[in-house]
Formats: sequence, structure tokens, C-alpha cells
Amino acid sequence: MRENNFVFKKLEPTDNVDSFHCSDEDLNDFLLTEAKDYQRELLAVTYLLLDPGTNAIVAYYSLLCDHVQFDKDSKKARNYINRRVLFSKQRNHYPAMKLGRLAVDVHYAHQGIGMLIMEAIKTALTSNPRFGCKILTVDAYAAALGFYESCGFRYFTETDEGDETRLMFYDLKNFLG
Repeated sequence: MRENNFVFKKLEPTDNVDSFHCSDEDLNDFLLTEAKDYQRELLAVTYLLLDPGTNAIVAYYSLLCDHVQFDKDSKKARNYINRRVLFSKQRNHYPAMKLGRLAVDVHYAHQGIGMLIMEAIKTALTSNPRFGCKILTVDAYAAALGFYESCGFRYFTETDEGDETRLMFYDLKNFLG
């Protein structure tokens, strides 16, 4: 499937999402029962990727504000980010956006949809920014670590190795070249 066949749209209260099904029940449950509540409470915004030919939900993702505050366990990540900042003052915190959820319907899996979404998010955060955002974060499920690594994400720390989720980051300056 080609990139221009799909349409991104913000989840609306009247959208029917019952037909969406990915391989992870937690991700299905979020879209079916929580995404609209999160949006109404201004906790996260969910976007749908639609196939205009069938109006099927191909995938969805949710974004929410975040910040990164480095501690002693994340020295390697802090040094990685601080070396890329032009200002002489080294910081212990940076503005960030969190990718709260990302899921692809089983009928569209393994077709590059996740990569398409990651590119769209990075483009949206860097092409005409409305606010400062240096880092994209994600609490990645263990099964998705390889995907996020292939998208250029790095680990904040090794202390969460082997956990159900791992905190990862992507420096948006890398996307700008």
C-alpha cells in the first residue's frame, strides 16, 4: 500500500472504532474504551489512519505532552542529548512529546504502516512547530523494541532491561538532519 492512499484524522466522539483489531488486547481496549475519555479530559489526543477506499481504521496513535528529566541512571542518555545542544549550559530536563499508543490493525500489519506513522509524527513535530519539543518518548512494549530501534529510538537506561516496557527516546534534531 502506498503512503498517499491513507488519511490521518483526529478521533472524534462520534467515530465508530469497533471494527479495529490489532494483535494486542491492551491496545485494542484503549481505542475501544479509553481513547475518547482521554481526549475529553485533555490527557491525550488520538489520531486514526483510515483507508479511504473502505473507510477502515488501518491504525491509530495517541500523543500526549511529556518532559524528560534525567537522573543518575540515565547519564548515558543525558550525555547523548546534551552533546547535541548548542547552548553551553547543560540541562537536566527537556520538553518532549510522548507516543502513548501506536497500533496497526491485523489486516494491515507488516506493510510499513508503523514506519509511515512514525515519519508523520516526526514531520508534524518538526516541520512547523507550535511549541518547543526536543524529544519524542515512548514506553515501548518488549515485543515492539526492535520496531522502535529501527525508527532510531534509543534507551534511556539499562535498568529497565527485561521489563514489560522500556522507556525509549528519539532526539527530533536527528530527523532534521
